[in-house]
Amino acid sequence: MAPATDRYSHTRAILGPQLFERVQDARLLVVGAGGIGCELIKNLVMSGFGTGERGLIEVLDLDTIDLSNLNRQFLFQKQHVKRPKAVVAKETALKFNPHVHINALHRNIKDDEYNVDYFKSFDFVMNALDNLDARRHVNKMCLAANIPLLESGTSGYVGQVQPIKRETTECFDCTGKPVPKTFAVCTIRSTPSTAHHCIAWAKSYLFPQLFGADDEADQQELDDAEKNGENVEEIQELRKEARAIRELRAGLNLEGAAKRVFEKVYVGDIERLLKMEDMWAHRKAPHTLNWEELSSAPSTSSSAPSTSESVNGTTAANGKDEARIKDQRKLSMKDSFDLFVDAVTRLSARFDPNGEPLSFDKDDEDMLDFVVGAANLRAAAFDIESQTKFQVKEYAGNIIPAIATTNAIIAAALVHQALNVLRSDWSAARTIWLKRTSQRIFDVSPLSAPNPHCAVCRVVYVPVKVVEDATLGELVRELVGEGKAIPFEEFVSVQEGTRLLWETEDFEDNAEKTLKELGVKEGKFVTISDDEDHWPVQLCIGSYLPASSSKRIVPDTSAIPSPIPTRAPPPAPEADSDSSDVEDLATVVEGAAATGAEAGAPGAKVVGKKRSADEAGLEGEGDEGKKKKVEYLVLDDEDGDVVIDLT
Repeated sequence: MAPATDRYSHTRAILGPQLFERVQDARLLVVGAGGIGCELIKNLVMSGFGTGERGLIEVLDLDTIDLSNLNRQFLFQKQHVKRPKAVVAKETALKFNPHVHINALHRNIKDDEYNVDYFKSFDFVMNALDNLDARRHVNKMCLAANIPLLESGTSGYVGQVQPIKRETTECFDCTGKPVPKTFAVCTIRSTPSTAHHCIAWAKSYLFPQLFGADDEADQQELDDAEKNGENVEEIQELRKEARAIRELRAGLNLEGAAKRVFEKVYVGDIERLLKMEDMWAHRKAPHTLNWEELSSAPSTSSSAPSTSESVNGTTAANGKDEARIKDQRKLSMKDSFDLFVDAVTRLSARFDPNGEPLSFDKDDEDMLDFVVGAANLRAAAFDIESQTKFQVKEYAGNIIPAIATTNAIIAAALVHQALNVLRSDWSAARTIWLKRTSQRIFDVSPLSAPNPHCAVCRVVYVPVKVVEDATLGELVRELVGEGKAIPFEEFVSVQEGTRLLWETEDFEDNAEKTLKELGVKEGKFVTISDDEDHWPVQLCIGSYLPASSSKRIVPDTSAIPSPIPTRAPPPAPEADSDSSDVEDLATVVEGAAATGAEAGAPGAKVVGKKRSADEAGLEGEGDEGKKKKVEYLVLDDEDGDVVIDLT
């Protein structure tokens, strides 16, 4: 067979001409150009997305490239360090396929300019983010714009892909999302935004650089990069940073080591970051710290609770309780500074630059104190809230780096699900979980229906355009009331976020103020609620109407259901904890034949009841030989008692 002259011939043969045409003409937004994003962009351009007349791939990312990204974000190389991720991703992707229409934005997706109108200009959105807050924002914007979202995430060896469509599937917030205790370390060295990033930086970057194994490979990589003609100026900066760290390591046993580390990390490094002005165009810039000011500040260590003080209603009765309470005490900046200086001094005394490197152990007091002090000082430089020693220890033991292969697998699954979106075949779309088990790698499940109690996707979203000088009173009078677009009657309240703007009869002071004066600009959401059981209506403020417009307020009435739905009845209260515990445990005991009776066999009667230790005939001994006040669940059957400790 003669070789194909069309680079897309195999893709067209697999997908069919109709679906492939949709692939080429698809307009999609990729949010995030990091670990998943790089793999995803490569897959998209190689598959022919964005190559048609209408097609477009728009890549938006706030971050710049850091040296630590290069082990898994393969679209970037050393000469790209400190450049915007989205811009470099576009440049590299065009080398894979120069026929793709791709646009790059070094911006924050949460900026007001990226409003509902912006999201509606795409066929679907693909999330490649590691920030929970940003993922929730994109989820809400896609719901408001009524366009599909392909959500994704990875953590170490596990990951998931979740297709989302309003009124059809669960949204990202339909199920609770706990604050992650494990996270990818991809932005901790340049733009931390949470205390977790600062802790990861102190534990996974600063500590090993100072006290860990000296990485000779980095120097060789710089030599190779220079020989290959990479950016000479950037390589010199990286050499300078490497030399500074080596000099610090070599002098850790000399007097003044703590000050030298402080000056490099909290002054020199931050000044270098501040020179990259584009990095701080859409986020708050950090500030340097001052050694002399912190050294001369009065100590606050006397504020630590003593053994006689009560914390949360509990009195510290011994040294163990006192240590626990002290670890949960909020640290001032002076506390963190003193802890950092002391920890560097202690670790320096243990460290031999020519001997065995130190390996981080969260249970090592010197190492933990170093991470606590270093992380809290970095948090102060970036205006992030500090953490207690207890919190730092909790998070420092749960840092999971991103894995390149996991990102690649999840990116492939994203493109696979994108084909179902283009077919509008939501019955074939699947939620995909990547697991690390020997039995099964993928867990593929049909999409779940929306949670009827979800306060994010059950809300009625209504895009609305207004003239720039429209007032709040105009907005309410035009849209709300009997026979109006929003037929709420009687009591009505208007909010922007948690801020109350207007309330029937009780608070109408803002009626004559313009929306702009009230801070309600393009991209903002205005929530209108009544005192009935209707779900609130969220007005999504889009682009301003021209001043010459014949109408001053134009809602998208097609987005308003009639009637406006009411809230689902609250979930039935859970059964009494005593009885449910008995039921569940009885089942477990039956299933495991814990008493010798066959599960489900005739005569296997199980009755659960709670008894005290005395009633159960058991001795519960405390630290001082006294009986503990404990409860046991006793499951009775014909062969005797099964006793389960409930404490």
